[in-house]
Amino acid sequence: MSMNPNDNEPTLGAAPSRTPAGAPPAAWERSVLERLVMDIVAERRRSRRWSVFFRLCVLALVLAVVAAAWRGGEGSGTAASGPHVAVVDLRGEMSATSNASADNIDASLRDAFASPQTRAVILRINSPGGSPVQASRINAEIWRLRALHKDIPVYAVCDEACASAAYYVAVAADRIYVNPASLVGSIGVLMNGFGFSGLMDKLGITRRLLTAGSNKGFMDPFSPMTPQQKQYALAMLEQIHQQFIAAVKKGRGSRLKIDDQTFSGLVWTGESAVQQGLADGYGDTRSVARDVVHETRLVDFTRRENVVDRLAQRFGASIGMGAAREALPQGWSLQ
Repeated sequence: MSMNPNDNEPTLGAAPSRTPAGAPPAAWERSVLERLVMDIVAERRRSRRWSVFFRLCVLALVLAVVAAAWRGGEGSGTAASGPHVAVVDLRGEMSATSNASADNIDASLRDAFASPQTRAVILRINSPGGSPVQASRINAEIWRLRALHKDIPVYAVCDEACASAAYYVAVAADRIYVNPASLVGSIGVLMNGFGFSGLMDKLGITRRLLTAGSNKGFMDPFSPMTPQQKQYALAMLEQIHQQFIAAVKKGRGSRLKIDDQTFSGLVWTGESAVQQGLADGYGDTRSVARDVVHETRLVDFTRRENVVDRLAQRFGASIGMGAAREALPQGWSLQ
């Protein structure tokens, strides 16, 4: 502690002067201020450069997505010239939101048939199945296109799997070719899920589900299923099963050797499928084009997923659902 000689008041820790020897105080302060300003300007320049860099990266990413969507939104064979075999891929699980949707496959098939130089269409399948609705739509579209273009045969070529809904599609082709080890068939329908009502009883948990309509909570996994509801579900499955069977009989005709297991839902190897008339012979895409069509040039007409449209749809759906939830009373559902 020291005493201020001017006002006789004590001061704490009075700092000694740091002014350089021979330099006036004003010049020292100006020098420090200039350095501080220069540091701030340099930091802002660095921040601006990084900001521009990241914006360019985002722009490049957007352009890449748009370019991929542009290439994927249309079949790559839309501008094909010269005689060729048109190829359409059906891969993965079939659903309304997958690449193996009826919208994508039907559009690809229409492009393939519309090409004036198409000699045959090969539907190349590698799918375990999926939605019967999507399969039924594609099946019907193949029959329609076959009627319009009687001079263009359609061949289904099965890779590892052509089962369930995928086989539903394949039977609309003129012929089906498989690998001896392919998995083929599975002419059946299933509806699966879980039931947690017994576990909830043990844990003392009560399900609060309010419905208008005695069967509105039908198939709710947290509520017990009544015998009447189970019978109704089985009746629905049987209806769809009969639709599947009718499609198989229509497509395979007298080639099909029907026994007690044909429509039981079993899956067979390609070898067994040929023996039972579920398929016509062995072959892959190139061998069928070469040996059956006698045209070696392959052109892919498969429409790929349009990434931009998919993102826009999801973004729009998210906004719409969010707005709807805000408008509904608490606890209500749009499902």
